Amino acid sequence: MHNRCPPQRQVDGLNRHHWWRDAVIYQVYVRSFLDSTGDGVGDLAGVRAGLPYLKKLGVDGIWLSPFYPSPQHDHGYDVADYCDVDPLFGDLAEFDLLVGAARRLGVKVLLDIVPNHCSSEHPWFREALAAAPGSEARARFHFADGRGPDGDEPPNNWHAMFGGPAWSRVTEADGRPGQWYLHMFTPEQPDWNWREPEVAAEFDRVLRFWLDRGVDGFRIDVAAGLYKHPELPDSDDPEADARTRDSVNPLAWNQPEVHEVWRRWRSICEEYTERDGGERLLVGEVSVPTAREHARYVRPDELHQAFFFDLLSAPWDPEAFQKVISEAMQDIAGTGSTVTWVLNNHDQVRTVTRYGEPATEGSGLGAARARAAALLMLALPGAAYIYQGEELGLPEVVDLPDDVLTDPIFHRTGSRARIRDGCRVPLPWSGQASPFGFTSGVESAKPWLPQPEYFAEYATDRALADTRSFWHLYRDGLQLRGTLPQLGEGTLRWLDAPPGVLAFSRGDDLVCAVNFGTAPTPAPVSGTPLLASGPCPAGVLPGSTAAWWISS
Repeated sequence: MHNRCPPQRQVDGLNRHHWWRDAVIYQVYVRSFLDSTGDGVGDLAGVRAGLPYLKKLGVDGIWLSPFYPSPQHDHGYDVADYCDVDPLFGDLAEFDLLVGAARRLGVKVLLDIVPNHCSSEHPWFREALAAAPGSEARARFHFADGRGPDGDEPPNNWHAMFGGPAWSRVTEADGRPGQWYLHMFTPEQPDWNWREPEVAAEFDRVLRFWLDRGVDGFRIDVAAGLYKHPELPDSDDPEADARTRDSVNPLAWNQPEVHEVWRRWRSICEEYTERDGGERLLVGEVSVPTAREHARYVRPDELHQAFFFDLLSAPWDPEAFQKVISEAMQDIAGTGSTVTWVLNNHDQVRTVTRYGEPATEGSGLGAARARAAALLMLALPGAAYIYQGEELGLPEVVDLPDDVLTDPIFHRTGSRARIRDGCRVPLPWSGQASPFGFTSGVESAKPWLPQPEYFAEYATDRALADTRSFWHLYRDGLQLRGTLPQLGEGTLRWLDAPPGVLAFSRGDDLVCAVNFGTAPTPAPVSGTPLLASGPCPAGVLPGSTAAWWISS
């Protein structure tokens, strides 16, 4: 099997391979990956030190969470300067070293860019606060007069996704209550007004700044955002975003003008691609109601890819998985793009816990299902994104005490139901006690979020030594993905399967099957599997197990 020729990828007139179409990208949540200074917070030097580990895992690239200067009200998604590095994470010199090291290893580097909103400490927003109503400085954001006799009611009834009103009132230079500004997340994250040409021009500059430093592309935060309805009218369901913690308000998200932004950004990336032949990637965080709407963002002149979250949100059910996969293949792949699959990220409960009944510390049913889902995802046509710790089988940390929680959702709502800190706990690398090698050379240092004692079982040194670990499953899946011809490209064909089993073929010879039930069933292919998520004897597909076979 390992003697097969490498896959032949699509090429265009310049004889470039479209590396992004079937790439597997590893999401690095920088503050929780590896700490090189002993201050308890991960940094860019830590990412550089971890690159050999990621290369050994077999990923094609990394996506770095925001590391820009920021007051960290939302862990860097409140950007105060888009063209620098926060001292918490290093500096531009260290960033350049990281890009150079990644290039030598053949690992692509994607940056997280946040164009929907900035920090309330951004110089332009500070200028807007000091300026008068109606000024050019305020036109870069959404400032509006309040309603009511004294303007003491918000301009409309929208609520922020992280809870509370989407508007905050400012105090004017004369000390009197003044206008209101829009923030669809927190008051510390004012939304840009993309109807102001100066905003678009500024982001052109930002893209070019980082492309000139050698990055391979961008993950775009809130890519269905940016434009708001020009009249900012009331919503029929103003609390929908907060209730679902999703981009539901049709007046605030998915406005038609946003597609012109992605055409503009695509043209900038194409300039750099034409210059040296290395394709630059735009992948969007697109949350829209249907796969058909999703497909509009990945038309040939817009984003290269957009995360398909329906698989992440699907319940553990074969019919649900088949439905979302079929819709994605029909609507998204039909544009000429490839589907961008994802099961975990920094905003969601980890699969090991999400699939558990009930959640445990990663053992049992949740872990088995998470392993099976991973193998299924890696068999699908398209690209895949892995969130750090996913390859270790880390569970969600569900019992963090209130006094260590940093998520603004918790602090704005008082509810633990949707907090994101549990999937952001720093990674365990080695040892039997916290900080588990996360902090370099400082055993007494405390990680910015406490690591539970049971993280010792998931440390990378143990994972690498145990051939039955999640890590080896991911590594083996990635290696096979690189040797099976065009596994990331093409289509799939659904196969007849027993109840509770989802099975499909890729090309002429690969078959992937997942048993969503708990009882074993006959395998769809005779013989020993090429790769399985758990013990899988010939002719049998155990419960909560996925396997790959070569049928020819």
